[in-house]
Amino acid sequence: MGFSCAGRDKWRTHGWARRSTRWLSSRPARQAFAARLASLRDGAAVTLSDFYQQDIQRLEQAGRRRALALPAGRDFSSNDYLGLAGSDVLRGAAIAALERGVPLGSGGSRLLRGHGSEHQALEEEAARFFGAPSALYVGSGFAANSLLFATLPQPDDLILYDALIHASAHEGMRLSRAPARSFEHNDVAAAAAAIATWRREGGRGTVWIAFETLYSMDGDTAPVAEFVALAEREGTMLLVDEAHAVGACGPQGRGLAAGLQGHDNAVLLATCGKALGCEGALILAPAPLRDFLINRGRSFIFSTAPSPLMAAVVRAALAATAVEDERRTRLRTLIDAAKTAFGPLGITPSGTHIQPIILGDDARTMTVAAALQARGFDVRGIRPPSVPPGTARLRVSITLNTDEAAIHALADTLKELL
Repeated sequence: MGFSCAGRDKWRTHGWARRSTRWLSSRPARQAFAARLASLRDGAAVTLSDFYQQDIQRLEQAGRRRALALPAGRDFSSNDYLGLAGSDVLRGAAIAALERGVPLGSGGSRLLRGHGSEHQALEEEAARFFGAPSALYVGSGFAANSLLFATLPQPDDLILYDALIHASAHEGMRLSRAPARSFEHNDVAAAAAAIATWRREGGRGTVWIAFETLYSMDGDTAPVAEFVALAEREGTMLLVDEAHAVGACGPQGRGLAAGLQGHDNAVLLATCGKALGCEGALILAPAPLRDFLINRGRSFIFSTAPSPLMAAVVRAALAATAVEDERRTRLRTLIDAAKTAFGPLGITPSGTHIQPIILGDDARTMTVAAALQARGFDVRGIRPPSVPPGTARLRVSITLNTDEAAIHALADTLKELL
């Protein structure tokens, strides 16, 4: 119920993921857009709104139209893995922060008056918690990845990225001045070969190896130790995305790359909107790189600072995850329950809190997802461009917002529908 790494790499290498997010940059799209504008100038009946409506209709016909849906039923879709988002712990932290006068809004960018004491305290505490030289708080994981990839690699460098890396990294690479090449998913040998090839071709700059420790759509984990060894052997930098691991994995919830944060050649991303139950993201990096991002990162310089109130709540979330191993133990129990429940259905267990059920066909995937939702299970269907064509799937998220009984009930319902 999956697809080969070679197929995945081909999908990424051919640039499909990037093209899907910048359709208007392609020549056919520009030509179509120009034709529609010309029709407007000529007084034709077609309007600009028609152009966008027709595009939505094409998505509808392809079974790929998206729409916002409010949460309903048992939570099998959120990234609130530890159930902290609605917890008394974070609610109490927010109330306490308001009572001591922490403002809701920052009022400006970090380089103007938007840098507050809560931002500074969070960054200092996060650096200590993760064992990193420094931390930088930004508004979201997407913003953090875009900032990192667009700013740190220089024109003579090479970004070498895992084939299944997140769309936000692709957005950063699109803005970067450095060339980028992919390697097959989780294939350290392929990454090493790509480095050798680039250097034979005359590459002389720094290589930035980018990967995620836990992949959001497949639920599999990266061979972190092997990538670290490769980086040390080849003298490269590491860009490590811990979005779905921080809080849920590792000692004290410090992620699957815990301990790597103190390395001079590593930059890590710890998002705050998933297991930590908050909002924003922390960039963990050597101090000179943090300073470089502050001075050269356009999206950092020209963005309003995140809410000081949210920074205060993230501080509480880090403090909670440091001491609440019981939450991670309960999560592991639910993951094991899912393995037992889904096994008889022929579903290969991911072994993590993200369990994909690959159905392949877009329409069938959305039909099954709708049927599950109608029965009280909030399971969402995932289609391209979030995943490669032909690999549409149900993404089952295991969180502390559910229990073993609900997991077994979901498995029973899946047995009827699949």
